[in-house]
Amino acid sequence: MKSTRAISSQKGWIAPAVVLLLALAFAAGPIVLHFTQKTHNVIASPDQRHPVDQPTVPGEIFASTVIAIMEHELSDGTGWRPNDFPLWGPALWADNNSNRQLGILQAVRESVRVFKDHLTKVSSNEYDENLVNADKMFRNDEFKLMFPSAESRYREGIGHLRAYIDGLKGEPRRSRPLNKRNVEAMRIFQAWTDLLGGAHANLYSDHADWLATDDYFYHAQGMAHAIYNLVLAVRREYAEEIQARPALQELVGEVIAPLEAAAQLKPLIVLDGSRAGLFANHRRNLDAFINEARQKMYSIREELEK
Repeated sequence: MKSTRAISSQKGWIAPAVVLLLALAFAAGPIVLHFTQKTHNVIASPDQRHPVDQPTVPGEIFASTVIAIMEHELSDGTGWRPNDFPLWGPALWADNNSNRQLGILQAVRESVRVFKDHLTKVSSNEYDENLVNADKMFRNDEFKLMFPSAESRYREGIGHLRAYIDGLKGEPRRSRPLNKRNVEAMRIFQAWTDLLGGAHANLYSDHADWLATDDYFYHAQGMAHAIYNLVLAVRREYAEEIQARPALQELVGEVIAPLEAAAQLKPLIVLDGSRAGLFANHRRNLDAFINEARQKMYSIREELEK
């Protein structure tokens, strides 16, 4: 039989071993979240969902891109984070994806509004009913946990966009197609430059609260993610018009590149170093891409006015 001293000695290793395992888990958590978030930041492009050799109806690619963006946030990984229960919600634990989703939602709301008000409507024509309902659903409280939950309303919005796409393909057609007029296309780029302008103000400010650095970073990145994918959709929707104007084609490409970089920039830790310091200022790094895309959008609007 083992002596009492030997048994006590063996038991003495249990507590340090548990502490060590917990410490390793605590250290590994941020690294796991970092790489899973990098994977989550990428969704299938419009060209992957709608190969160029397959016919589409004007408005289909834009609507399906909004669906892809929102479905990805609702169904992939941890789901919709801003309304998580407080004990494990973003206010206490990892809030990065929550702020990113809030940025995505803001960009989606404005994009769907312009889609409803301008891209599918001319003058006194009636609004498309499904787009009106989708717009309403996406404007529900993003923090509401139940009665109804934010997720349920956003899924209803997705359902109305699916109905819109079905209506585009119906005989007779029941949905209003995208009208492809330059004056209306200017509206969507105006909305996006306004959004990116707000992001630029938070990212560039010298007076930003350092505790909110990662909040500004991920909120702006969420907007860049949504706008990047929707610019790809606009490039497909207006393909003939863009390809017929080399300057416009070049400008659209110059918008896509910095938006893609902004959408996928993922430091392990968001730092807020000084201009001449040893540490990076990721807020300013992201702003360089955001502002580049914004300035090119101004040029696109000028080109569309010609």
